[in-house]
Amino acid sequence: MRTDTTKTSAQQKPMAKRMADIQPFYVMDILARAREMEAAGQSVVHLEIGEPDFATPQPVIAAGERALQQQLTHYTPALGLPELRKAIANYYQTKFNVSVPWERIIITPGASGALQLALGVLVDPGQQVLMADPGYPCNRHFVRLFEGRSLSVPVNSDSAYQLTARHIEQYWNENTIAAMLASPSNPTGTLVSKNEMCAIAANVAQRQGSLLVDEIYQGLVYDSDEYTTLSLTDQAFVVNSFSKYFGMTGWRLGWLVVPDDYVDAVDKLAQNIFLAAPTLSQYAALEAFSVETQGILQQRRNEFRIRRDYLLPALRDLGFNIPLTPQGAFYIYADCSRFTEDSHQFVQDILRDAGVAITPGIDFGEHRAKQHVRFAYTRSVDVLEQAVQRLSVFLKNR
Repeated sequence: MRTDTTKTSAQQKPMAKRMADIQPFYVMDILARAREMEAAGQSVVHLEIGEPDFATPQPVIAAGERALQQQLTHYTPALGLPELRKAIANYYQTKFNVSVPWERIIITPGASGALQLALGVLVDPGQQVLMADPGYPCNRHFVRLFEGRSLSVPVNSDSAYQLTARHIEQYWNENTIAAMLASPSNPTGTLVSKNEMCAIAANVAQRQGSLLVDEIYQGLVYDSDEYTTLSLTDQAFVVNSFSKYFGMTGWRLGWLVVPDDYVDAVDKLAQNIFLAAPTLSQYAALEAFSVETQGILQQRRNEFRIRRDYLLPALRDLGFNIPLTPQGAFYIYADCSRFTEDSHQFVQDILRDAGVAITPGIDFGEHRAKQHVRFAYTRSVDVLEQAVQRLSVFLKNR
């Protein structure tokens, strides 16, 4: 008698063990539910996704259209258009008075592509990368992708939710090969001070490790002077993006600055992983550094500050504990333990009953994650006012 094994085989399809360690974004479930509610005619205020409501600046769009009309649609070199790499080098020189050889700048498919390249040339199986908890979740997942191990260091407001040189000394061990930081950070919007970053860079170098710094929210700093890690060392891997400050999220374009000794290795890996970043996006991005575009972006930066300065005290008045003022990006990381010990359920309740979508802390790590939520002030002040009003009613009725 023939046995039908179709169902059994389907259930036993092989899958890489690493997938058990790579978690989804819980916020995507929130977004999906919010879209369902909207489709059913309900109003939802979106403060969950880290994507500004501003469209790509018109000069950038026009540059992309010109490239399309000129049929500039073929592959670029794996490291990116030389013109764009030189434009980024000039940007560092003009904005930060830092000379970065354009040959060390690699254009990538978003900051995610840059992170993949950096970790791909650094991490061997079993090796360890230090990073802050809470922090951007993809960082630890990329380390896992390359069979490395992330050591998530619990951080609190006393260190501005950032790694410090003291953390490097405390947690570095014989298996550690790198430390990852983000300034400004997601989800907290906090910065690593220039002096602290200098101490971290020296500490990592002393241990013959590598320093990776995520600067994708560079340009969105509100209360202090900006700097780049490249002004402190030429041995760091620095990730940046055209998504956040430049408003080009859907164009999927970023860049990576690497130490000189790694350029050839990164070139080889880029050729094999993605060949090249999107060509039209690269031509469009050339216009991102124009005087006209920079003027638009500075106006938007000022608008983000206005949004922060409204939402931060409003959330505190509602009872959220926010010990630090976020100095950059467009996020507020709020302690909600006054209301709940389960932030994941809390955000689902808020969405269902108040029509406000926010992000649970469990998307960003484990340290006190169930006591925190993230608000993205990526909507206009009138929309933020509506969200606060809805939250006020919701919290009074709990």
